[in-house]
Amino acid sequence: MEHNPIIAIWFSKLVEMAASLFGYHSTGKMLVPTHLSMAFISVLIIVILFKLVVKNLQLFPNKMQVFLEELYKFFRGLVDDLIGHEGRKFIPIITTLGLFIAVSNLLGFLPEMAAPTSNLNVTASCALFIFIYYHIQGVKRHGFFGYLKTFAGPVWWLSPLFFPIEIISHLSRPLSLAMRLFGNIYGEDLVIIIIASIVPFVAPLPIMALATFTAFLQSFIFVMLSLIYLSGAVSDEH
Repeated sequence: MEHNPIIAIWFSKLVEMAASLFGYHSTGKMLVPTHLSMAFISVLIIVILFKLVVKNLQLFPNKMQVFLEELYKFFRGLVDDLIGHEGRKFIPIITTLGLFIAVSNLLGFLPEMAAPTSNLNVTASCALFIFIYYHIQGVKRHGFFGYLKTFAGPVWWLSPLFFPIEIISHLSRPLSLAMRLFGNIYGEDLVIIIIASIVPFVAPLPIMALATFTAFLQSFIFVMLSLIYLSGAVSDEH
C-alpha cells in the first residue's frame, strides 16, 4: 500500500478545494495521488534551487554556484563522450531528467515524504518520455524512412531478420528502464521500513547510507542508457 504523507494529503485537499469552485465534488478518495504530489515537490525543489542560483550569479562564484557548474560539466562530459559535441543540444533534457530522478530518489529519506520513483507510474513516464524523445530525434536527423532503414540491418537481404529483432529491442527499452528504477527504489524503501519497524533508529542507518549511493547510481544508469539510445538514434553510423 502506498503511504500517504501529510503534505500529499494537504496538497490533494487544496486541489479539491480549487476544483470544487468549478463544480467538482469529492468522492472520498485523494484527487491527486501521492506519487504525483511528490513528483511535483521534486520539480519544485529543482526549480527553486536553480532560480536562486541563477538570480545571484557571481564572477567569483559561491559554493552552490560552483557545485552546479561542476554538475553541468559532468553532464556535458557524458554527452561529449557518448554522442559528441553535436549532442550538446540534449544537455538540458538529459540534465533535467537526471536531476529529477536523483531528487525523487532521495525524497523518500525525508520525514513524511515518499520517493515518487518508488511508484511505477513515475518511472514508466520517465521511460516513455525518453523512448518517444530519442525516436523523434532519430526521425529529425535521418527523416522518417531514413530512420526506418536503421532498423533493417547492414545489408538488405538480412532486413527480414533484423527488423523484427530491432522492433522488439526498442519496445523492451522503456520496460527495462521503468522496471529497473522502480524495482531498486521500491525495494530499498521496503527494506528500510521493515528494518526500522523491527529495530528503529540505529539499524536502518547502514541501509539508508547504501540507499543514498544507490539513489545516485540509479539516476546515473538511467541517464547513461538514455544517452546511449539517443546516440544510436542520431548517429550516422549504423
